[in-house]
Amino acid sequence: MSSLAEKTLPAFLSTEPKVTLVNSFVKPFDNAVATARTCYSSKGIVTTDQVFGAGLDEEKQKERWEKRDDLAKSIYKAGHHTTLQHAHFQFAIENVSRQFLWSFLHSHPFYNSEQVSQRYVTVNPSQVAMPPLAGDAAKLYQETVAYQTQSYQDLTEKFKPLVAKEYFKRFKGIDETHKKAQVAIQKKSQEVARYVLPVATFAYLYHTVSGLTLLRYWRLCQTFDAPLEQRIVVGKMVEEVLRLAPEYKAILEEPIELEATPEYQMMESFHAAAGAQKAFRQEFDASLGGRMSKLVDYSKEGERILAAAVREVFGLPASALSDDDAIALALDPSKNKYLGETLNVSTHSKITRTLFHAHYTFRKKLSHAGDSQDQRHRMTPASRPTLHALTLDEPDYLLPVLVEQDPALVAKFDGIMKETWKRIGQLRQMGVSDEFASYLLPNAVAVRYTESSDLLNLHHKHAMRLCYNAQEEIWKASVDEAQQVRETHPRIGKWLLPPCGLRSLAGTLPKCPEGDRFCGVVVWKKDLNEYERVI
Repeated sequence: MSSLAEKTLPAFLSTEPKVTLVNSFVKPFDNAVATARTCYSSKGIVTTDQVFGAGLDEEKQKERWEKRDDLAKSIYKAGHHTTLQHAHFQFAIENVSRQFLWSFLHSHPFYNSEQVSQRYVTVNPSQVAMPPLAGDAAKLYQETVAYQTQSYQDLTEKFKPLVAKEYFKRFKGIDETHKKAQVAIQKKSQEVARYVLPVATFAYLYHTVSGLTLLRYWRLCQTFDAPLEQRIVVGKMVEEVLRLAPEYKAILEEPIELEATPEYQMMESFHAAAGAQKAFRQEFDASLGGRMSKLVDYSKEGERILAAAVREVFGLPASALSDDDAIALALDPSKNKYLGETLNVSTHSKITRTLFHAHYTFRKKLSHAGDSQDQRHRMTPASRPTLHALTLDEPDYLLPVLVEQDPALVAKFDGIMKETWKRIGQLRQMGVSDEFASYLLPNAVAVRYTESSDLLNLHHKHAMRLCYNAQEEIWKASVDEAQQVRETHPRIGKWLLPPCGLRSLAGTLPKCPEGDRFCGVVVWKKDLNEYERVI
């Protein structure tokens, strides 16, 4: 590996990303080799100490290490990589952009993150990624960030009367001066106002990955959308691990250069096509038919296959258990009490594993803010775009439903969006790369993609996101999806419910699991077609 010291990289002008390895296995690389050797051991478990050569003299220990590294290289080159998944590394990461998180850290299934929320934590205007720009370009970038953050603060105050109106509709009789109400109104207001903030806004988080995922990070760290920031942050992650376990150098491949990636080469081939971006957006949006999420494909025989799978679990013929009864056994919480549990045990249950066999595919359009919530559902994977290739040429954004309640706010919001894109265009005219200009895209910028899921993971996602406490956009997309599944597969779709609906049918108390965070609406008594909310 070429360390950051050996490979000079342009430095961001903002506070340097900070990466700290806070938890890990004691001897992670030795453990990987121990697991590999155990597969072929006739004497039982091979321990990490045996691989390390604990207690041996220096010469014999060196021989043991050479054998360890040779075996590690051999199984790595052969593609036997499960051994590298045992050891995990937990990082505390600070001063990284939301764009980096969306495009890289959270773009795959094999991680766990807990990050600061823009929904509930007021954003500090000074905490924004500043790419390596100079002169007038740097000045314009900084002025644009100042404009966006000031707009965020102004809108937070302007939204409060509308939020208060909706809040007190839900919580009738509550004292309007009560601290809890005022805190809730503040949070709901800034949640919507954040749509004007740039995707350059900083986040901090805990992020845990296996050794295998870290190797993949390093190999692909220079892909779109934020290759410089990705290279810097992942380089720091790798250096932290190498300080603990330098043995990983034996299997660490060099990063693929951006210009060598298929995405870059395809962009070079097609990016120059006149009007292609606008034509794509128009074509995609028309295909949605007015929905936020459109069902475009599904298992035609999903209900029949699900029912047959349930019968297979119990070894029953169709004459003993009808399709209707079989589907109800799997999905009706009054019969399948697992569905009323707070702990999601569906992948461990024989009956709920039958839900894997029905599949659904949706075409979706969310904002960057909304999609950052959606992509955290790692088992409903999507093919997300190279963002700057599709959104830099003209304003392209989603309008929050709260804003739509007031024409004056619509005009205000539209004006902020137009001004933001005008400044992005000016930066590009100055020669600023699309990579760096895209950091100024607002959270409202549109993200278009296709997402697929098996029923088991779609059911879990809807149980989380049909809740009225879910972010409004992903909630609306989930309502769209549940309605269309109900129309297509009514015996399945009627069981796609929020957690309170599932718990109510299962007889689990309290019906709402949110405690003090209760949304104020008795959702479990409502039909899906009655779902409606502004905040």
